[in-house]
Amino acid sequence: CSRPPRSCSGVVVPAEPGARRAAELLIFLALASGARPAHAADPIEVATVAQLRAALDAANATGGNRSILLADGTYTLTDTLYVNAPGITLAGRSGDRRRVVLQGDAMSATAQVGNVIRVAAKNFGLRDLTVQRSRWHLVQIAGESDADGAWLRDCILRDSFEQMVKVSVDPARPDVTADGGRVENCLFEYTAGVGPQGYVGGIDALGARDWVVRGNTFRGIASPGGGIAQFAVHFWAGSAHALVERNTVSDCDRGIGFGLDGRGNRGGVIRNNMIHHSGAGLYGDVGIALIDSPDSAVYNNTVFLGHAYPAAIEYRFPGTVNVLIANNLLNRAVQRRDGAAARGLQTNLGSAESAWFRDPARADLHLLRAVPGVVDAATTLPELIDDFDGEPRPVGRGPDIGADEFAPPRTPGPPTNVRTQ
Repeated sequence: CSRPPRSCSGVVVPAEPGARRAAELLIFLALASGARPAHAADPIEVATVAQLRAALDAANATGGNRSILLADGTYTLTDTLYVNAPGITLAGRSGDRRRVVLQGDAMSATAQVGNVIRVAAKNFGLRDLTVQRSRWHLVQIAGESDADGAWLRDCILRDSFEQMVKVSVDPARPDVTADGGRVENCLFEYTAGVGPQGYVGGIDALGARDWVVRGNTFRGIASPGGGIAQFAVHFWAGSAHALVERNTVSDCDRGIGFGLDGRGNRGGVIRNNMIHHSGAGLYGDVGIALIDSPDSAVYNNTVFLGHAYPAAIEYRFPGTVNVLIANNLLNRAVQRRDGAAARGLQTNLGSAESAWFRDPARADLHLLRAVPGVVDAATTLPELIDDFDGEPRPVGRGPDIGADEFAPPRTPGPPTNVRTQ
């Protein structure tokens, strides 16, 4: 689902003699189009698609390590933006991700723009903007090009025809992967509350190692028919050691998955996430799954499902061994399937009630009160030092079961600065 790497103008950037002259020409074109760097170290500011393309071509040609700042507005592309040099960042200049929209022509199988952005170099950054509408993916990180260190922060990603963020790998070269990526404080959603087809997902990562997915919201990643949607967050096909924490997953067919049948994952931690499904839609499946995923840990998540699927957490297949599943607050079972084995199943509670939570309809699964058997009832784990909000654990005698560490409201003390006449 990608084309060969090239510059976003379609001109291959030369790397041998002649590269300097080509680079100088691209920089001149970027400046002539209105892109404005004050000096070589400054970000390039752009306000039109033509300026954006010229600035990206110049950054690709001169070795990267440049930030391109987009003024408020909507940038409708007719072709993919190709990032082929390291250290390039695309960012909204205002810092408000709603005010800068980078989009393809349609969310459809016949759209002209396949990927909105394709990254084939290290240390790419994306922040403070919205990316939407594509035939394939909104952002593809090409592991086959060793595109390590990508980071996405404070973005909105919505309405792709396939998965929103794809981390790809070449099966013939499985040791060349996109490692060390981070996705933080982003919103992934289908604005209609359902995807355009079944082959949709949020983050779909193959061969990805040492990624962090933290503090994001995934909403409406659901199939309209013809088969269940993919996970909101999925690491598989040789992925390893991801940390997925403090995310909210709302009304997605499936929540967070490590591994897939015969194309597994190794290690990694899923913790302090809130996963809720109202029961609406055609499909409802497991909240968290370990599938051919040895040495993985799932602890202190809260999963509340309104559909009929019997398991909130599953671990399955003989390849899933030495896993820890602990301190999860659920309204369904933890289910072992197909020969999987755990090294620890500890203090998982499967009888949660909606009245325990602040606002389940909005996927707000903070504890509303100090529920007996939940508060101070979790098993102490060395790695468990904070909760969904990043607040420290424990507050009381011990940590709480689930993603939220309940703290009773503080009663204000008497004033200390009162004077009498």
